[in-house]
Amino acid sequence: MEFVTFFLLLPLLYSSYLIWKWVDARRDKDCYILDYQCHKPTDDRKVGTEFSAEVLLRNKSLGLNEYKFLLKAIVSAGLGEQTYAPRIMFSGREECPLLADSISEMEEFFVDSVEKLLSRSGFSPQEIDLLVVNVSMLAILPSLASRIINRYKMRSDIKVYNLTGMGCSASLISLDIVRSVFKSQRNVNALLVTSECLSPNWYAGNNRSMILANCLFRSGGCAILLTNNRALKHRAMFKLKCLVRTHHGARDESYGCCVQKEDEQGKQGFYLGKDLPKAATRSLVDNLRRISPRILPVRELLRFAIVTFARKMNHRHGSTTKVAPTTKSMINFKTGVDHFCIHTGGKAVIDGIGISLDLTEYDLEPARMTLHRFGNTSASSLWYVLAYMEAKKRLNKGERILMISFGAGFKCNSCLWEVMRDLTAAGDGNVWNDCIDSYPPNSLANPYLEKYGWIQNEDESTFKVPEEYVK
Repeated sequence: MEFVTFFLLLPLLYSSYLIWKWVDARRDKDCYILDYQCHKPTDDRKVGTEFSAEVLLRNKSLGLNEYKFLLKAIVSAGLGEQTYAPRIMFSGREECPLLADSISEMEEFFVDSVEKLLSRSGFSPQEIDLLVVNVSMLAILPSLASRIINRYKMRSDIKVYNLTGMGCSASLISLDIVRSVFKSQRNVNALLVTSECLSPNWYAGNNRSMILANCLFRSGGCAILLTNNRALKHRAMFKLKCLVRTHHGARDESYGCCVQKEDEQGKQGFYLGKDLPKAATRSLVDNLRRISPRILPVRELLRFAIVTFARKMNHRHGSTTKVAPTTKSMINFKTGVDHFCIHTGGKAVIDGIGISLDLTEYDLEPARMTLHRFGNTSASSLWYVLAYMEAKKRLNKGERILMISFGAGFKCNSCLWEVMRDLTAAGDGNVWNDCIDSYPPNSLANPYLEKYGWIQNEDESTFKVPEEYVK
């Protein structure tokens, strides 16, 4: 009788074991952001109109046509007068950088941001189990990650990843590394450090496709503290719901549209090709196709399927009804997303995503204001956009944020966050605290055209920079 009872209980015991194993496998696998700290350089590094002109006039490779092109680019770029540049620009040595300049720029960033983050969160450097650093355009020995470990005397068994060459989408790649480690280990505390080094990357030539990078990129960075420890869940600001990465490096057009290279005169810079908008669109479409089923409700996916089927049937039966061409998505992402955190790659990038996803100016405001205030800070730009939403008291518990970023390669990465608690009061470390009440301003127009618009009427054969603009 006992044997029969045991035989009958065996399937139940086995089922219980499988359920326990499934529950155990899901424990401590979540990824939470406990806190983050964006970097605000000191005021003596602000890039105003006069300083921009001074830097351009130092470049002896530029002629009248290049000045006209740059004026048009700067006026339409969407940047204001309070962005930041590395110190090497203010000493007039941007064309002959030293390794020490690059190291100094990075140390100034992470000493400020990492120390503020650890101090505010109450974490000791000894409690950090995982360190991920991404700075795309600087590779030194020892690595930047090693320099951080040395400064803060972190543990000898800390896991370390130092990424270079990943472009503006690097912070979500770093986040993917953190998530992967979290899946394999419990109770891990991670520090993600994301920035870009501009000191060695100023372009001093006259190739228009390479000059553009000088107009867009500015100094910045962010340090982020993450964990999968359930005991710290109550302190979390955000929870990662999903992350999708798309890489079009196999396409020659996409691969070659963003490249660090030398121009015809041997001057190194960052090339932005004409195929960039097409590459960005293709990668965005592919990425959204993959992430949509994971973030949108079934009713919206069903509606999209019906609309798509109807259009195909209409086309198959040779309908003569003309439909105006559109680049808008047929999916309403607002059915599953409350806020959109868009990479500040430039005004055209923000406009393009806004049209593609049918977003309102309210949705695009955080990205536009971040571009205006801080410029394109490469991989860290997403976190300045997030900080703007927090400072504006837009983030409430349970709401969902879609992050979208692009990077050379060509890559499009996206992820979805859930707000874990009401963020109705920006923290002490929010970089927007001292100016958030003045945003959005009445106008995003910068004074470059008003001050230097006269250059559009100049003749190339007689052009000479007026004495008042030469220091």
